[in-house]
Amino acid sequence: MKNRIITQIVIVFIVLTVMVLMKYQKDMGVAYERVQGKSSTVSTSYGNVEYTEVGAGPDVLVIHGGGGGYDQGELLAQAVLGDEFRWIAPSRFGYLGSSLPEGATYDDQAHAYAELLDHLQVEKVSVIALSAGGPSALTFALLHPERISSLTLISAGATNVLEQEGKQGVKQGKMLANIIQNDFLYWGTTKLFKNQFMQLMGANKEVIADLSPQQLEFMGQFIDYMNPAALRKSGAVFDHYAKLPNERIAGISTPTLVVHAQDDTLQPYQNAIFTSSTIPGARLLSFEKGGHFVVAIEESIVRQEVYNHISNPVPATKNK
Repeated sequence: MKNRIITQIVIVFIVLTVMVLMKYQKDMGVAYERVQGKSSTVSTSYGNVEYTEVGAGPDVLVIHGGGGGYDQGELLAQAVLGDEFRWIAPSRFGYLGSSLPEGATYDDQAHAYAELLDHLQVEKVSVIALSAGGPSALTFALLHPERISSLTLISAGATNVLEQEGKQGVKQGKMLANIIQNDFLYWGTTKLFKNQFMQLMGANKEVIADLSPQQLEFMGQFIDYMNPAALRKSGAVFDHYAKLPNERIAGISTPTLVVHAQDDTLQPYQNAIFTSSTIPGARLLSFEKGGHFVVAIEESIVRQEVYNHISNPVPATKNK
């Protein structure tokens, strides 16, 4: 009797394992197919830069966050831009088909953006950056002010936050970088522990509980689009260890809009305070709640504010 029970348990385990592996292989097949054959690549002084361009209208460089790629940039563009602009969405260093030069810095990434625009014969762009895309966007505005008409930072990092919130954000960022090292690890984590992963991504329990079906769908797609993780791991590690621009951003003259939620645990709100008070004339659009996914929680407001900012950027003035 005992042997029969053990045999049944083993059979059930084997069946479940096979089912999980079949689901994993199917999902990975979809993920790899999704990111293949859609993008273009340009050779720059900093290696290959992968990108997509969609739409017609004023040019907007859309810079994705951690764990992303051009596909995450497209999701961001769909959420905040719509069809009235031309999106240029590169994959940053180490993500998907973009190279990671040895000893790369955010300055190098900024110069690579400029070379991409040269290739596309685009003289000037508005820039929108999400999360870990913030540092290279800020550096681009600093090093190539003649190429940028407006800068929008959404839940973006900029400086080393020393308070407890900053330490927690660094811890969460390191955990994310570790998870985005292996296709199966990332896939399994996000399937089995979806709510916990959303918390790791900077959305607290209260934010998650209040999500509408549409917001849940957006966040689910955002997380799913970080598959396949193996093609993003080098970029995630680079983001975690690269030196942030910090006080250098005081030299930025570009009209800047900073969008941030006060309860963001991945990129603490102190980033927004620092950025908006350091860049001359920067404007802060602050939300009490929304976490790191404030772009989904407050999509209609953010979309209108971004449209207004891009369409009519207010020239920078010195902060008092």
